[in-house]
Amino acid sequence: MTYKIPKDVQMLDRDIKREQLKYHNKRVAVCKEFTFDAAHHLHCYEGKCKNLHGHTYKLVITMSGYVNEIGISVDFGEIKEIFKTAIDEKLDHRYLNEVLPPMNTTAENMVVWMWEQIDAELKQRGLSEKGHRIEELKLYETPTSFAVMKREWMVGE
Repeated sequence: MTYKIPKDVQMLDRDIKREQLKYHNKRVAVCKEFTFDAAHHLHCYEGKCKNLHGHTYKLVITMSGYVNEIGISVDFGEIKEIFKTAIDEKLDHRYLNEVLPPMNTTAENMVVWMWEQIDAELKQRGLSEKGHRIEELKLYETPTSFAVMKREWMVGE
């Protein structure tokens, strides 16, 4: 394969017009992954997880929106800020049984709580009004074990 160095960079209003930046009017989802570390234990569970232990959790946030005038549906930087405020500041390097509402700190319970926190942050930032929404959250407790929450499962709830 031959690599070619461009002779010139594309210039706005010369090579591409502003109205061309928004290529379509479709809803598009974008995903961003985050990690945080926390400790917990499970109640009424017979297995190793009944003992206090820690995880490096991974949360994959899938959010959607309609593209704006420059072709962006949901800014990756905004998703990062939302994660920091809604999840990371509350859970990172914490004892989950102490900081979460009264619940068994299973991935299944936690992913629903996270949905509620992120959704509230979207509303507070005025992003829900602009059509931004969570489509899916995937919370990994280990590299091979995770819980999922999807928008379509919430219909009628």
